[in-house]
Amino acid sequence: MAKLNETWKKNVFIFLSGQTVSLFGSLLVQYAISWYIVLRTQSGVMMTISVICGFLPTLLLSPFAGVWADRYNRKMLIVLSDAGIAVSTLVLAIFFLLGYDAIWLLFVISAIRALGTAIQIPTVSAFLPQIVPEDKLIRVNGAFQSVESIIMLVCPMLAGALLTVASIEAIFFIDVFTALLAILILLLFLHVPVHAKALEKKPFTYLSDMREGLAYIKNRGFVKKLFLFCAVYLFLITPAAFLTPLQTTRSFGSEVWRLTAIEIAFSVGMTVGGITIASWGGFKNKMHTMVLSCLVNGVCVFALGVTPVFWLYLVFTGLIGVVIPFFNTPFTVLLQQKIEGDYLGRIFGVFTMISSAAMPLGMLVFGPVADIVQIEWLLIGSGILLFAESFFLLGSRELIEAGKPVLEID
Repeated sequence: MAKLNETWKKNVFIFLSGQTVSLFGSLLVQYAISWYIVLRTQSGVMMTISVICGFLPTLLLSPFAGVWADRYNRKMLIVLSDAGIAVSTLVLAIFFLLGYDAIWLLFVISAIRALGTAIQIPTVSAFLPQIVPEDKLIRVNGAFQSVESIIMLVCPMLAGALLTVASIEAIFFIDVFTALLAILILLLFLHVPVHAKALEKKPFTYLSDMREGLAYIKNRGFVKKLFLFCAVYLFLITPAAFLTPLQTTRSFGSEVWRLTAIEIAFSVGMTVGGITIASWGGFKNKMHTMVLSCLVNGVCVFALGVTPVFWLYLVFTGLIGVVIPFFNTPFTVLLQQKIEGDYLGRIFGVFTMISSAAMPLGMLVFGPVADIVQIEWLLIGSGILLFAESFFLLGSRELIEAGKPVLEID
């Protein structure tokens, strides 16, 4: 522990540097693909297919990825997933350069990239407690959210600029370069001992390890309830997360700068929210911070459905961004603090599976309906339900008890 206290800041800086570089390239491609589909098709069905391709592989692989994160070297898993994503993006760039620019190619590559994401999400979440003291987790996770938000602020502007002055292939090649750089940073500069379970020599099977993880969740009621709440939350937030670019093109105009503006507003809000939660730490009870986030989200999503003025639309989009870290950071830290280290990968793997199912399911419902019903009505309805859901969370004694600081529970 003394050694961890001496080196953790350096390790966190190196790790976050690598993740920042990798995330920059990945988001650049993500925006490019999403906007390319929106501007080319303006179809809710096509957006639905895109989202499903981006989430379904994560849903299918994440339970196995959680087992890998507990059984293998977590740093190397992150490196390998980055490498896989880089190779798939390189292949896509080559196809586009050769003139094969069919929409279905974007769907296929999105699915392949999602496999890498399925490995990264539980692995990164399980890896952080290895290098960060427990009492610093909320600040580091908050800082990580801020870094992500700043990149989300820069990437839409850069993606919008590149799409107007250069080909989409240029963005693909940028992602390949940043992935390679991120891999080198982790391999050359981050030296962290492998966690104990990865050093065990005894044989194991995926199914037995998965069953252990599911039994662990079953025996901890607060985890089951928390995951159920999050599943409903992610389902209801889907129209605001995925249909607002389509709503913008239909209601306000199809100019690229408008799509850029809503992403910038959201990213600025998330940057502010990440910095706030990193410095403030949230309410003493983590659940109260999550309730606040859900309440404000409900109001703002409702407002997106009734706002006729674009600048006011951007304000509410920014406010949603502000409170997102108020939900994500306490949720992540709660699991990191309450779950034993040997189970972290599997628990985050199960949650990744849940989150990967909830939003595509939401798009299966909301996406096709968006071609029949005005998106504004979908936002109004989901906003009301989000607001109501926060009171169910507040009324759960088990979750409120779980949200208390560890010393207060005993």
